[in-house]
Amino acid sequence: MSAEVLSRRALNRALLDRQLLLGRAPLPEGPDRAGRVIDTIEHLGGLQAQAPFPPYYGLWSRLAGFRPDDLAELLLNRTVVRIALMRSTIHLVSARDATMLRPLTQPVHDRALKALFGKQLPSVDTGAIAVAGRALVEEQPRTFAELGGLLAESWPEHEPGTLATAVRILVPLVQVPPRAVWGRAGQALHTSAESWLGRTLDPQPSLTGLVRRYLAAFGPATVADIQAWSGLTRLREPVQALRDELRTFRDEDGRELFDLPEAPRPAPDIPAAVCLAAEFDNLVLSHADRTRIISDADRGRTFTRNGIFPGTVLIDGFVAGMWRIARARDAVTLVVEMFRDRVSARDRDAIVAEGLRMLAFTAPDAAADVQFGRLAP
Repeated sequence: MSAEVLSRRALNRALLDRQLLLGRAPLPEGPDRAGRVIDTIEHLGGLQAQAPFPPYYGLWSRLAGFRPDDLAELLLNRTVVRIALMRSTIHLVSARDATMLRPLTQPVHDRALKALFGKQLPSVDTGAIAVAGRALVEEQPRTFAELGGLLAESWPEHEPGTLATAVRILVPLVQVPPRAVWGRAGQALHTSAESWLGRTLDPQPSLTGLVRRYLAAFGPATVADIQAWSGLTRLREPVQALRDELRTFRDEDGRELFDLPEAPRPAPDIPAAVCLAAEFDNLVLSHADRTRIISDADRGRTFTRNGIFPGTVLIDGFVAGMWRIARARDAVTLVVEMFRDRVSARDRDAIVAEGLRMLAFTAPDAAADVQFGRLAP
């Protein structure tokens, strides 16, 4: 019996639903509020956080009534952290997920260490660097510049930046507040996850559990999709171990897709409201084939020279443009650049309304405006 074929629109709607972008999820007032935010972060598989504040916008776009303090307080009380995980990039995750995901993604970091070790740290005892680096950051949180300078006192023949990078690879480092606390500024100071969280890393994390978590947030998906999200390789074996517990489909190109049987797969014609997705949002970054959310041609338009993945505008569920916020002393403007000239009046009005809501979130006391432009071809 041939597997059911899921169209690109069907995959789009499944992704939006699981990413809580077919409609904002309710966020209650009272004692359950913080727990709901943490549950959302865990359900999403974390939020990419190379820059300090995109996760706030990512949660704003998904949770009705989300306020900056809802996340800032979790960072301050150490129930969520920023740590290098999937693809060796900084993610914002719950404390309990940090202890599970870091050992699972360590092979991703180890590949980077191998490249660094062979080219820039030949004949160096990396274990000794790890021990020394851990002791220094657990003594007090440190910047990478400070850490590298102190390590260079023992390894003067190597660049301080290389030594600090080796520690980042070898030791699970978290960035500590006030970094990434809304309304506050601070250098990126690092300490070990174990020291900051007061708990050890999971000694037996489950790869099949990781596959399930990915499918819950991003499925249906291919093995290549799971590998693109995580940065891990050779995941066919854990996926195959789950085959009897999963549903299988095919995409329009014949690729095999895996999914949790109970996961939502909405009808492809279900409406999708205009949405402003955050910078670095994993919605757009977590598949090998991203055409379920952005065309290959438009994907090329999102690359920037400084490595920033911009905020995106979704119309009918697909990326149709980009946004950025321009700030002046007493004013804030959402600058929207659409990929094409033709935007219906209805969609344009919806973008303006959503943009004004975003600006009220980010700068409630500033004069707000939404301006449109079009990217050069």
